[in-house]
Amino acid sequence: MARKKRRLEPVAVAETETKPKTRYKDEFQTNVGAKVEEFGKKLEGQGRNILYGLGALAVLGVLIWIFYAWSSRSNAAAQAALGKAIETAQSRVSETSPPAGTPGRTFKTEKERAEAAIAEFQSVIDNHGGSAGEKAKYFIAVNKMYVDRAAAVSELEGLAKGSDEVGKLSKFALAQAYANDNKLDQAAALYSELNGMTDPIVAKESIGVALADIYEKQGKKQEAVNVLFDLVKAASDAKDLDGKAVPLSSTATEAREKLTQLDPEKAKELPQQPADFDPNSLF
Repeated sequence: MARKKRRLEPVAVAETETKPKTRYKDEFQTNVGAKVEEFGKKLEGQGRNILYGLGALAVLGVLIWIFYAWSSRSNAAAQAALGKAIETAQSRVSETSPPAGTPGRTFKTEKERAEAAIAEFQSVIDNHGGSAGEKAKYFIAVNKMYVDRAAAVSELEGLAKGSDEVGKLSKFALAQAYANDNKLDQAAALYSELNGMTDPIVAKESIGVALADIYEKQGKKQEAVNVLFDLVKAASDAKDLDGKAVPLSSTATEAREKLTQLDPEKAKELPQQPADFDPNSLF
């Protein structure tokens, strides 16, 4: 398992457990929301590659959840401004100019993109406030990882004290920052707190895999095994509306494979996947 510090890049999240339903329908949602959702679909099934990209998890993947979960609580102008800032935060980064007519903005560096996004998110706070402003504070903190990491961590620490959606998302982003800084005890404490929540916002499977990884780095093999077993057991026991077993997600499948490596005998206690099931067929 790689131990080097991973490069931060702008999440969505960890894969989501269910596809959110559209609650609001207007021109903004049709145009901006569709782009965010399309980006999210591209991230589905990427497992640990997404999990460990702090920006990706905190800015891109989680965008999808935030947009749909909070859209009905913000006025149209605030949503439009926030959506525009989100588009900037996920703009392409390339040293070469895109072909003429290519939609969207292009930045030469991630730092340049982050600075532009931060300015737009700050404008949301200054001009709209409310729930949109609270979301913008979170996005500013995460994007600031490219500009001033110490300040970003400090802002996330403040936001993580809350118990609302922003607080939970900030806890997860902060846990990743701590993990990348090798502050394993602090990271484990946050992941454990989120793992014990009924509704942590971020997918419980992603939290469990991250927590198990921290435990393994700390030399706490049994704790890692227990977390992975509980995660895969819950996923294996899940049923759809017709009472049929739900196939394991890519993250749960990865967790099962890791459990098998750490404790083959414990892994044998889990229900077996159907012999003809191909997890790649889901993605």
